[in-house]
Amino acid sequence: MNYLVTGGAGFVGSAIVKKLLKQGHVLTVIDNLNTGYIENIPKDVLFIEGDFSKNETIKKLNNAKFDGIFHIGGQSSGEMSYEDPEYDLNTNTLSTLKLLQYCVKTECKTFIYASTMSVYGEKESQEKFNEQDETNPKSFYAVGKLASEKYLEIFSKQFGIDYVSLRYFNIYGPGQNLDNLKQGMVSIYLKQFLDDSFDKVIVKGDLNRFRDLIYIDDIVDITIESAQNNKFINKIINIGTGRKTTVNEMLTLIRKYTGSEKKIVIEEGTPGDQFGIYANNKLLLSIYNKPLLDFDIGLKKMIEWIREK
Repeated sequence: MNYLVTGGAGFVGSAIVKKLLKQGHVLTVIDNLNTGYIENIPKDVLFIEGDFSKNETIKKLNNAKFDGIFHIGGQSSGEMSYEDPEYDLNTNTLSTLKLLQYCVKTECKTFIYASTMSVYGEKESQEKFNEQDETNPKSFYAVGKLASEKYLEIFSKQFGIDYVSLRYFNIYGPGQNLDNLKQGMVSIYLKQFLDDSFDKVIVKGDLNRFRDLIYIDDIVDITIESAQNNKFINKIINIGTGRKTTVNEMLTLIRKYTGSEKKIVIEEGTPGDQFGIYANNKLLLSIYNKPLLDFDIGLKKMIEWIREK
């Protein structure tokens, strides 16, 4: 198959690219290298550096025909979406619209979208969310992702594009950008625990906050299968483990596996941060039969990767 992957220099996108290449697919990758790294781009792909929300970048595709598009790239921090809401809107929403228009023009019929659990926001007295629950975004980031989901639904009805909206919960694992201290809870804490340039670990928000933590290899396998398994077609699907892990539990395990005794300092939370939700993943488990990695094991693997680096 011939696929287009956006964000292929980033954490999730680059892992998907490597797995697709192993499967023998032909790939074109677009990335603006804002948070991704050029060394993440394999030599065996056609790489286009640019902002995929800009017409000049889309034109560089030269009307190439693809069997499917994996739209993985985008600004992925709720905190950053407040600092630069226009960039967030462009990279998370306008980019989706541009790529869907490209699908119509070139008759591409498969579109896989990396959405987010952030679209749910929060609801008093509810922690576990399924795909039919009300969405109530708390950040500009979540608003942009939800808008893209709606564009996908309309383009599917109007132009026959098969889509999958994957509502990723909190991804962690080897390859994550440890220098970005505004995205990725596990990586933020690990960076501070393991890097000697930090004399303490700063936690922004309550220790009782919690996340549904899903390992990068599971994300990659599910995302690729969603383009190849008809049971995923035209669905919004929670991509999480269905288990919650508190910030305090994360920090306790990190201390245990790193041996660090650094002081933990609690500071005020960030704008738009969710206290905690986790996935009702019954839909996912009904169409995907591989086991999902436990956080305890995944954390050990990530720490080993950091130490090898």
